[in-house]
Amino acid sequence: MKFFNYRRVPYAEIRAFSVHILTASGSFLAFLGVVAAAEHRFVDMFWWLGLALLVDGIDGPIARKVRVKEVLPNWSGDTLDNVIDYVTYVLLPAFALYQSGMIGEPWSFVAAGAIVVSSAIYYADMGMKTDEYFFSGFPVVWNMVVFTLFVIQASELTASIVVFVSVVLTFLPINFLHPVRVQRLRPLNLGIFLLWSALGIYALLLHFATPAWVVTGFVVTGIYLYVIGFVLQIFPSLGRK
Repeated sequence: MKFFNYRRVPYAEIRAFSVHILTASGSFLAFLGVVAAAEHRFVDMFWWLGLALLVDGIDGPIARKVRVKEVLPNWSGDTLDNVIDYVTYVLLPAFALYQSGMIGEPWSFVAAGAIVVSSAIYYADMGMKTDEYFFSGFPVVWNMVVFTLFVIQASELTASIVVFVSVVLTFLPINFLHPVRVQRLRPLNLGIFLLWSALGIYALLLHFATPAWVVTGFVVTGIYLYVIGFVLQIFPSLGRK
């Protein structure tokens, strides 16, 4: 007697669903980051966060290659990606800022609250991208902002200004760069982003005991990435062939 009916294993569905599992694994990496931040192991937290961002960077191309949307139309990879992004780009960095007490009490708590609320509203904005794939308003990349504050060991005043100005800019029609998708000055933008990333990794390896030249390079490249979208918005012909 046959207890199970044999049918062909749906390899396409299994392969497609495994991409969703890969995306969802970012939530576990974020959880490990929360544990590390709660224990004030901020270097470990940023390593976990970096792994989560690596997953976020590779799951999209893999999903398109295996045609996840076509194979599993009832499962929204976009929704799953937004959930993971909110945790890794917003919630975990805000928690790290609060745990570190970088802005002092009670302002670290206020700043973390402003970050999570403003970012939640931003995610609901259907017009967050321009036709050129710039972000309209500060794109809630708090992982980059908070990481920068740790690398430069920012003072309370500096951290306060950076955080609250960025919160305000979330709601203003000012362009911010997407270093991969924006075509104008793309080689330059991508190169500077990679340099910023390399300097950040080096700072992590040094446990934030960072030499002045690394801090200087990290700040200069970070400021470029922060303002270049607005510069290209003011000069619409800049970077066009």
